Order: sequence, then structure tokens, then C-alpha cells
Amino acid sequence: MEHYKSIVSFYEGCFDQHGDSPEGHHWPNMEDLKKRYNTMLGVIKTPNQKNTLLDFGCGSAMFYSYIRENITNEKIEYSGLDLSSKFIKAAKVKFPETKFFCFDVLQTPEELENFDYIVMNGVFTERINLTFDEMWDYFKKMIRTVFIKANKGIAFNVMSKQVDWEKDFLFHLPLDTLAFFLTKELTRDFVIRNDYGLYEYTAYVYK
Repeated sequence: MEHYKSIVSFYEGCFDQHGDSPEGHHWPNMEDLKKRYNTMLGVIKTPNQKNTLLDFGCGSAMFYSYIRENITNEKIEYSGLDLSSKFIKAAKVKFPETKFFCFDVLQTPEELENFDYIVMNGVFTERINLTFDEMWDYFKKMIRTVFIKANKGIAFNVMSKQVDWEKDFLFHLPLDTLAFFLTKELTRDFVIRNDYGLYEYTAYVYK
């Protein structure tokens, strides 16, 4: 089994224990989660135009609930993808008319459609039992793969190194390490968001 699938199993365990809630996706509370959702939406440069958006690692599609409640919905054509069939099943129950995908992008990248924007909220914040090097390798492979499928840009968050202390199961990625990777392999057109009050940062990476 690919080592990153242990992360999926961990989140499924949270969902089994706490249900369809922030805790069920291993987030501490809804207030902080809404900050993350709002920050993820900031990647869209033309919010007044229609854009296709893939919620990569969508879980039970709580992000889509937020979009429907807070955004002019017809401007965002939402789709969700998750490696967990358990989460996708829950998402389809809530939104049966919405397009959801369930497959391993690293194994079958050709299955992934193109979207204007791809957001990855919480996909890289926790490494659970992976070493930093294993998580960094997984991160780079995934970002390379997903960036190709974005027509306009991607957004993702990771834990900051500028914290009072680090937790062993979180992925604290140095800013300069990320910047060197993006500049060398993808693009120089990126934005770092460190202004929403959480011990993490969000990157917008544009074509």
C-alpha cells in the first residue's frame, strides 16, 4: 500500500468517530474552517465570471456547503474528488446532482479532468505517520500532477514553521523550501497567504 494512504485511513477513522462535522475531518472547529474556505476561494482571480473548481480531497463536501451558503453559486461550477470511497459516498448523499470522483490521481492521472482552479484544503497539513521526507516527496509528486490539470491555478495549505512549537504529525513546510520548488519546477507566479490568523499558510500557484 502506498504510504500516503495511511493519511486517508486516519481521516476515515475521524469520520467514523465524529461524523459529518469539522471534527470528522480532523479540524478543530467551524470558525477556523470557514477562514480556510474563504482563503481558498481567494485563488480565483475572476470571481464575477464562471469558473470550474475542483475540491481536491473534498471529504464529505463541506466546502461545497460553504460555497452554496456564502457565494453566488452559479459563478462556481463545483466538483469534488477524494481517494476515500467512504467520504465520496457521504458527499453524494448530500449533493446527488454534483459531480464527484473517487480515484488515486498519482496512479491514474489520465482520469483527472482539467478545471480552471483546483483547491487542496487540508490535503498537506497533516503527515500522520509519514516522515517529513516521505511527505515532502508525496507533496511534490501531487503538486506536479495536479498543476498540469489546472487551467488557471491551484491553492493549497500547509503548516507554518513560524509557530511556538511544532507537532510531529503535522507537515510544517519552510517557506523558502516551497518557493525554491515552485520556482524551479512550476512557475514564478505564486502568492503566499499568511494573513488569516492560523498557524498555517496558503499558496496560490498560477499558470
